[in-house]
Amino acid sequence: MTQRNRIVLIHASFWCVYLSFFIYQISFYQRDEPNWGRLFTVAAIQLFFTSATAYLNYFVFLPRFQQHRNVGRYLLEFLLPFALLIVARLYTERFLIDGFTHEEKYLYRTRFVVNVTLVTLFITIFVGMLRFAAEWFELEAKKRAVENERLSAELRFLKAQINPHFLFNTLNNLYYLAFTQSPNTTEVIAKLSQMMRYMIYDSNHPRVRLEKEIEYMQNYISLEKLRLNEQIPIRFEVRGEPGHVLIAPLILITFLENAFKHGVSNNFAEAWVDVQLEINGNVCTYTVENSKLPEQALKEEKSGIGLQNVRRRLELSYPNQYDLRISDHPDHYRIELKLNVEGNTNSIQNLEFRMMNSQT
Repeated sequence: MTQRNRIVLIHASFWCVYLSFFIYQISFYQRDEPNWGRLFTVAAIQLFFTSATAYLNYFVFLPRFQQHRNVGRYLLEFLLPFALLIVARLYTERFLIDGFTHEEKYLYRTRFVVNVTLVTLFITIFVGMLRFAAEWFELEAKKRAVENERLSAELRFLKAQINPHFLFNTLNNLYYLAFTQSPNTTEVIAKLSQMMRYMIYDSNHPRVRLEKEIEYMQNYISLEKLRLNEQIPIRFEVRGEPGHVLIAPLILITFLENAFKHGVSNNFAEAWVDVQLEINGNVCTYTVENSKLPEQALKEEKSGIGLQNVRRRLELSYPNQYDLRISDHPDHYRIELKLNVEGNTNSIQNLEFRMMNSQT
């Protein structure tokens, strides 16, 4: 149901409960069999005048008050119609129930007048509070929608940053192969084409199958091996079943890129890279270890946006569902990322819908 339908349902439920309680209360204190015709007449009078007062305030006086914010003006506007409706209700009930014969003495007592006034005032205040509550919930819903849109836009921006970052690195590799007239240049272009297809189409979804992400990483490693002429030991091991796991796209590749950028060089014979991915239920453990380039090479490296980017993406895509540990040892780097991943094969469209409406 829409927000408006929910509000109507709340109001209708309140009046049904109130009317049921009102009828029960009157019939309970009657010693003889209740006069149901008279009982429903009294209930109808009560419901008509009380709801008329409440919704006159709800639709007329409260909206005016929200515009001018003047309590004195609001009370002056509200009290006169309120008093007139109370008087009309008293005279209507005396006429229909007693016919102004004064046989039903309780209808003319001050206690009855005060009781009718207080009950009507209480109901009017309560219905008015429903208006403020509904507006507050609507405002909160709008705030959540704006926040979700902001986070989605930021996430799209971070993902968009990955493409030029990756292209910059890969084009450098391709330039090196073309410059050295390597026979592997055409193979690199083919691998790059496969990777670009994944980046353009599959990575547009909030979640992709982990096996697709693994295939993307394997293509990346293949490009690096071609660039390095198979001279550097590179190990990539996957344990578990990735077929049933869904993951945020391009969330793992940054650590792999950094391993090659900061730990591998043709001029460094002791370079190595070790990548392990383990799936255990809904927990994915991703470990990347790589050698450390000599101090002089490290000084020449320029810091990039990759690590900051992936940290922010983890905060947006896996809030309170990830653990990232980065270790800087004297001779090697090590990162370990644990993710609570999706353990089902729901369609990508359903995941997109959940992402835009969550977080409720």
